[in-house]
Amino acid sequence: MAKKRTLRSGFTTGTAAAAAVKGALSLLFTGGCPDKVRIPFLSEGHVDIPLVSCSMEGETAVCTVMKDGGDDPDITRNAIIGARVWRDDAGGESFVLIGGQGVGRVTRPGLEVPVGEAAINPGPVKMIRGVVDTLRAETGDLDPLVIEIFVPEGEVMAEKTLNSRLGIEGGISILGTTGIERPLSHEAYEATVRSSIKVAKAMGAHSVVCTTGRRSERFAMGVFPEFSETCFVQIGDFFKSSMETAGAQVMDVILAVFFGKAVKMAAGIPHTHAAKSDLNLRFLADLVEEMVDDAELVDKVAHSNTAREAFTYLAGPCPEVIDRVGELAAASAARFAGEGIKTRCLIFDFDGNVASDSRKEPV
Repeated sequence: MAKKRTLRSGFTTGTAAAAAVKGALSLLFTGGCPDKVRIPFLSEGHVDIPLVSCSMEGETAVCTVMKDGGDDPDITRNAIIGARVWRDDAGGESFVLIGGQGVGRVTRPGLEVPVGEAAINPGPVKMIRGVVDTLRAETGDLDPLVIEIFVPEGEVMAEKTLNSRLGIEGGISILGTTGIERPLSHEAYEATVRSSIKVAKAMGAHSVVCTTGRRSERFAMGVFPEFSETCFVQIGDFFKSSMETAGAQVMDVILAVFFGKAVKMAAGIPHTHAAKSDLNLRFLADLVEEMVDDAELVDKVAHSNTAREAFTYLAGPCPEVIDRVGELAAASAARFAGEGIKTRCLIFDFDGNVASDSRKEPV
């Protein structure tokens, strides 16, 4: 049996930006350009990052690096991240950090960055400040600076993200809480979910419609055309953590999902990807047995290959079981969200019709 390959970690756009700043500052302060720069992570350890380019454009030092996301299939993998640095003749703050081409700008409240500013999160700002402080201490150069971060293909990349829904326009965000990008990690997705819910709250919404992907979201938007786009949040498999975020923001929740996910939610599974199919079907078969006097149907559900197959057995003769799954999913959501949060669950059939609604009136 072949040994499973260990996935390789990389570094975030924030780490890449800090590396580009360090290369540009080194050139501006010393006149020399290193082949690579060392950037400490915000957690522990460091990374040595090669420079792609480093040059002077008049009085401005310009440096670029390539973001190495390791084995994580993020859209910013291998992206060029750059920095322009020049002395601030106006003589203001220690340094001013701005976003250039391809770096998004925040247009809605609720994010970690104020409205009107470049979408460069606090983690990367801290890393860049560390770079500036280190080089100033080494060289004694204390002149005020302007630092511009740019991403040449950032606008194109942003079209493949949820940035526009979050209110980030014109490019990507410069992100990272530790500086390390772990392959297929949950951190980035959960951060997006948290941001989405906070933006919905900041935009005045009282409820969020939580779906698990694009298809269920498309159907949910058809059910709730009166809701703004910011109210719809794709939570993926992150059931518990998403409900906890909604609860912390005092946001009521409408789950709008397909039957398979609803069964896992009804069983109270915190992360719905991890659940085993046979356990889900056993849970569902036990529910059928409690509600329906039909041993043959119980057996068919228990021995279904998928929840989708089980749904076909229940949709016609036993809609009450599907309703019960929705009620239990809403109850799990309420338990995770905390006291005082209203929850509701819509279950779609596979054509996008509402097969069950735990509460007929809107939240």
